[in-house]
Amino acid sequence: MNTPISPDDIAISVRGLRNTFGDQVVHDNLDLDVRRGEIIGVVGGSGTGKSVLMRSILALRRPQGGHIEVLGLDVYSEDTKARIQIETNTGVLYQNGALFSSLTVEENVAVPLKEHYGDLPDKLVHELCMLKIRLSGLPDNASEKYPSQLSGGMRKRAGIARALALDPALVFLDEPTAGLDPIGAAAFDQLILTLQRALGLTVFLITHDLDTLYTICDRVAVIADKKVLINAPIKEVEKFDHPWVQEYFHGPRGRAAQGAQHLLEK
Repeated sequence: MNTPISPDDIAISVRGLRNTFGDQVVHDNLDLDVRRGEIIGVVGGSGTGKSVLMRSILALRRPQGGHIEVLGLDVYSEDTKARIQIETNTGVLYQNGALFSSLTVEENVAVPLKEHYGDLPDKLVHELCMLKIRLSGLPDNASEKYPSQLSGGMRKRAGIARALALDPALVFLDEPTAGLDPIGAAAFDQLILTLQRALGLTVFLITHDLDTLYTICDRVAVIADKKVLINAPIKEVEKFDHPWVQEYFHGPRGRAAQGAQHLLEK
């Protein structure tokens, strides 16, 4: 059901992906395209390998088969320049922010800058960090705090600031609204949408949050039966004939999210 698109418009291309853990097959011949400049929501039941897929794309886990390209470059290329180009063009927000507990927010945001551009003057690093911290919606004084001094929502915003440190074209978000109250989750959705539009980002977003899917995602990719069953706008996904899809999108929570979206569209 995917619409053919030009290779130049594809930010991520996954073909024939196979991931196994011993005798357990998580992905088998999985294909996925992510278009440049879109927010794609990746959903699926527990154990379907959403995070495993993300880790494979980020070259944090070598799959047992298949081919992955990010921004037109082979993720598993032996070419060091290609690997660095991918790394400096991707930012990641892991679950709960995954900040270094012994570093302040500013020091956390500075980590990618110092790793890839270690010769930058300290003053410039400071200014760049503060810019990203402000973009994430945190107050200036948050820069001096440690993760333990921040609320869950603030830690996620600090994680976003670090993910944006290198001005990436592509951002990966793993359950960004998990653990947030409804007001905090809605505010974080709007932050993601604002940043994506302002910076022209491509966003790969793993989520269980139906409100997020309806509010900010351009397309939704459903993982089930070891493959991507459908990758399409949410109105098409709702109609897809598969038991998990129907239960997920048309159960009580799905109906509530649809109803909220209909009210916003009026």
